[in-house]
Amino acid sequence: MLQIIQATCTNGELILNEKLSSELEGKTIQIMILEPSESTQPIDSQESKIQQFLARVNNYSFPLPADYKFNREEIYDR
Repeated sequence: MLQIIQATCTNGELILNEKLSSELEGKTIQIMILEPSESTQPIDSQESKIQQFLARVNNYSFPLPADYKFNREEIYDR
């Protein structure tokens, strides 16, 4: 799942601008922090760059079956 949510950092904690899906309850999630640019670029340009980045991520992403197990021993010929 890929979801973009804005948040504000207050006293070292992230305060989300919207609630997370109940599907995420009890799960560990990864967070990517994209700091807004201080430049004079319009917001549309910044959002476009984010969308381009996420499109590149999607090009190199693929779903794994729920029962997938990584066999580390096979890689290291153990």
